[in-house]
Amino acid sequence: MPLLFSYGTLQQHEVQMATFGRPLEGYRDELVGFEQSILTIGDTYVVETSGKTEHLIVRYSGNDDHRVPGTVFEITDQELARADEYEVAEYMRVATILASGREAWVYVDARFVDES
Repeated sequence: MPLLFSYGTLQQHEVQMATFGRPLEGYRDELVGFEQSILTIGDTYVVETSGKTEHLIVRYSGNDDHRVPGTVFEITDQELARADEYEVAEYMRVATILASGREAWVYVDARFVDES
């Protein structure tokens, strides 16, 4: 089963219920080499579901001193697809290695992803 690292709204109970139909259980970890900023969300469904117009977003910095705390969830492939539907276009799902050494999916700022 895939692991999904969340540093933002996917940690919220109401977002989990709307997106996955169940509360998720997870454990703390950190995203290494990324820095965090704020993204204003215009998608009404996402704003209504999360209750927030501003969401956290991360981009790769390459600096191992930069760390973003969050939660790792074990989810199904179908739930991962639902998470993809929830996230707006500014987010892109990428695989990364967390501070624990485990590989997980994370949504990052798509505007700064090098797809070459």
